[in-house]
Amino acid sequence: MNYNGKCWKFGDNVDTDQIIPARYLNTTDTKELAAHCMEDADPQFIKKAKPGDIIVAGSNFGCGSSREHAPIAIKAAGISCVIAKTFARIFFRNAINIGLPIFESPEAVEGISEGDKVKIDLNKSKIINLTTGKQFPFEPFAKEMLEIIEAGGLMNFVTQKMRTG
Repeated sequence: MNYNGKCWKFGDNVDTDQIIPARYLNTTDTKELAAHCMEDADPQFIKKAKPGDIIVAGSNFGCGSSREHAPIAIKAAGISCVIAKTFARIFFRNAINIGLPIFESPEAVEGISEGDKVKIDLNKSKIINLTTGKQFPFEPFAKEMLEIIEAGGLMNFVTQKMRTG
């Protein structure tokens, strides 16, 4: 699997309230959540971002409340993945569980500017900045985590396993 897209940059400590504000948590409609993705961090984000684009952020992305709505909003908005220096642990797990690929790479975050085009090669564990030509490593996923992402989330993964035995 490869991911390609334009990058949108955010800073450190982007919390789940910035990703999907609490005022929208009364819905489970993914289209509604997507419409408000990153609204409190950048009110124009959802108007500018296109399907396949990539969020790039600093340290502790997804901190705060442990709501699953945050990675769901990102995925439903069409964002292909998130690259950050580090992720809050509960956000990391929630993202994997819903099939949102996330990559920790402090070097990549430092080497990517907003608007850069980036490609992620899962097989080579590399983030390639197509704008500058620079490449950055990331820690590969454990086999099981990769299978969950490729299945589109934990529920799909379990369903597939139950069908195949």
